[in-house]
Amino acid sequence: MDRESTGNTEKGNVAETRLPASWLWLARAGWIAIAVLVVTLVVAGTPLEFQLNQTVCAGCNGGPQYTPQQARELAGLGLSLSFYAGYLLTFELLFVIVWFLVAIVIFWRRWGKPDEPLSWFISLTLLTFGAAFPNFLNDDAQQGLMWLLAAKLVVFLGSTSIVLFFYLFPAGRFVPRWTRFLGALYVLCSLVWIIQTPLSNTSSTPVDNISYLIYYILLGVGIFAQVYRYIRVSNLVQRQQTKWVIYATTLAIGGFLLLNTVYLLHFVIPSLSQLTQGPLNNFIVQPIFYVLIGLIPVSIGFAVLRYRLYDIDLLINRSLVYGTLTLLLALVYAGLIIGLQALLGTIIKQNNGVAIVISTLAIVALSQPLRRRIQNIIDRRFYRRKYDAEKILAAFSATLRTEVDLATLSEHLVEVVQETMQPAHVSLWLRPPAHHQVSWRATPAIPSEDEARGKK
Repeated sequence: MDRESTGNTEKGNVAETRLPASWLWLARAGWIAIAVLVVTLVVAGTPLEFQLNQTVCAGCNGGPQYTPQQARELAGLGLSLSFYAGYLLTFELLFVIVWFLVAIVIFWRRWGKPDEPLSWFISLTLLTFGAAFPNFLNDDAQQGLMWLLAAKLVVFLGSTSIVLFFYLFPAGRFVPRWTRFLGALYVLCSLVWIIQTPLSNTSSTPVDNISYLIYYILLGVGIFAQVYRYIRVSNLVQRQQTKWVIYATTLAIGGFLLLNTVYLLHFVIPSLSQLTQGPLNNFIVQPIFYVLIGLIPVSIGFAVLRYRLYDIDLLINRSLVYGTLTLLLALVYAGLIIGLQALLGTIIKQNNGVAIVISTLAIVALSQPLRRRIQNIIDRRFYRRKYDAEKILAAFSATLRTEVDLATLSEHLVEVVQETMQPAHVSLWLRPPAHHQVSWRATPAIPSEDEARGKK
């Protein structure tokens, strides 16, 4: 199945550029050199990051550094700054390790395949972006010139390659073609920004804001390019690869927006300000954010290595079903509690516990019927071919129980295969029955002696 293609594939879209032997060895050596550089920077920056995570400063606005008030709040909870810094550093290191491991696996599996340079580029993207995303490379204030140049090189490669990845994946060509100009423009802007901006600069400047705005706009264009490529250009295998990447990216962006929505709730519900603005915010939010972003390299690994490509359909289906089910049950639960408390408030005084019990029982009773209903709607809306195929197979099973004519069953079987699998050609071959029956021929019985005398 991994080599199937459909008729809507552009000519030359599947095959990638083949690297000459000399360039192949140069690419391998360059990748290994950058990998050694990235690992060295991360190892050297780990103590600095641990120190930054427990820094207390009067002018900080949260983040990895804390105000004296936030430090006292941590102490009141029985948490020391060193424990807190180690906790955050653990998730940062796990984040980097996941990106590194996927990059190494892709590099190793594509070691002897010069016809897949895109896989090498993706491996380099994961390697550099995984190190540039946390703050390991940004603590250059106490380092020398060599550290600064090396860190800027890695940050430049990571920030530019992740955008170009969405323009090139999965075929290695810019689709639509005009995106190549945006890619070249972003590389130039990113290079100018990296050269002019100190990595350790924590204050936001107008240049930084414009650069971040350009970054997110071009990243959004890259996601649009993935959708366009999926609809207009990609073959069957490439669509499955795109599904993996878009699925993980959607989860990461959706989780990020959800976390920001929870953060904004403290403007509406002041009692939540302790959770959304206090030191526990990073204790909960930052690990969740790293886990969500960590889904992206894992999905890219599945897509590039073409491993279990078709499992993504099941993941998307289950996510749609259970995500919708959870949202609806939460809304029903909240509505029942509010409604029952208002209704029972005039009858009994202690209505809170009764409302919770009744609402919980109602949710338990509704969960399975609602799940089946949502599953049916999603199958009909997003998986129509699968839904129709199940209906056709069910009808054919009923026909098998009533039909006995072999010719009629053969026609029904061919129709079922055509409607469910939609092949280019269908042939049905029926094996002739084996003739192992022994032919018996009746022979006259041997007459007895008395019968023989009588006939005489």
